[in-house]
Amino acid sequence: MNRAVVAAMTEAGETADTLAERVGVDPKTAARWASHGRIPRPQTRRRVAEVLGREVTELWPDVLKRREPAWFRRWVDIEREAVALRWFELTWVPGLLQTEAYARATLAGESLTTDDVGRLVEARLQRQAILRRDNPPMLVVVLDELVLRRSAYGDRALMREQCEHLVACGALPTTSIHVVPASVGMYPGLGGPLILAELDDGSVLGHADSQTEAKIVDQSAEIATLGRRWERIRGEALSRTQSLTLLREAAASWT
Repeated sequence: MNRAVVAAMTEAGETADTLAERVGVDPKTAARWASHGRIPRPQTRRRVAEVLGREVTELWPDVLKRREPAWFRRWVDIEREAVALRWFELTWVPGLLQTEAYARATLAGESLTTDDVGRLVEARLQRQAILRRDNPPMLVVVLDELVLRRSAYGDRALMREQCEHLVACGALPTTSIHVVPASVGMYPGLGGPLILAELDDGSVLGHADSQTEAKIVDQSAEIATLGRRWERIRGEALSRTQSLTLLREAAASWT
């Protein structure tokens, strides 16, 4: 529980319903702000702080401790507010499901200091808190099988740990992991990774990566294109049960 938010609401005589009306959001969204780790988007949190007569940093001190790169923060805010996430990855384990060792391995070879790597890894692991909160988002992940077969600089123990972690995550009631088997030939996923985030007001935002930029997609036509692409990719993947079996086999293969 975010005791600072709860105390401020009590002192200001606000309930989730009245606060939601004044800020212009759904009451369920306002109620979630009393939970630890639920931080509104920047513009919204400024309005909430104003209504409650507090500073933003009094209500959400973590905003000053953010470790992720500035360009990525808007997506992290969206991720925190999402009620459902659909995520396809062609080459990496999604950040929300990475172990610390795997996260570090993804940054190897980059022009980063030891402190930079530590900061980025910490930020990635902090994002995973949304999967452990009381009301986690529904997370559906589709992976290409080669993600599970690609060595991490020859560290077999690292890959075994990561695959075992995926098995554990895939067993969570709100997380579903599916694998596109290597036997599948060309399919739409070869065009690259994508994420679709559904917010509690029914709106959907997308995220698409390339070698040079990460793009947040908010235009309806582009969202529709990503939605169709997602459905075709998901159609090539194994069922949840079949995928868990494959994940266990992949973990054993790294022994």
